[in-house]
Amino acid sequence: MTTTQEPTAGLDDLPYSVFARVCPSRGTLEHVTGRWGALTLGALYEGSLRFNELRRRVDGVSEKMLSQTLHALERDGLVHREAQPTNPPRVDYELTPLGRGVAERLLALIHFVEGSMDDVLAARERYDSARA
Repeated sequence: MTTTQEPTAGLDDLPYSVFARVCPSRGTLEHVTGRWGALTLGALYEGSLRFNELRRRVDGVSEKMLSQTLHALERDGLVHREAQPTNPPRVDYELTPLGRGVAERLLALIHFVEGSMDDVLAARERYDSARA
């Protein structure tokens, strides 16, 4: 008989649990998996970008939301911000080693979702037809 390992197997030994209301990991998970956080991390996986380059890459994000997202990801140690004393000032953003690890996992999910869109769209159509 074979057993399949649960995705959460071995996680009981960790000192943090996103399932606990007061666990600080929950906030980081929100920063990473929120729409703008995931897209920002994915965009920075390709390499260092300036603010406006990043804003163009993450189509639809406002300047305010991108700024808030970058601050949260920087605070969590996922993004490094480097300001260069030029005129005008130049600010570059890049992933930290921790951020690269998170982005790799996010990109695997993103690619899975993109590759499954035909199935998702068919499911939506079935759902909507059944409810019409």
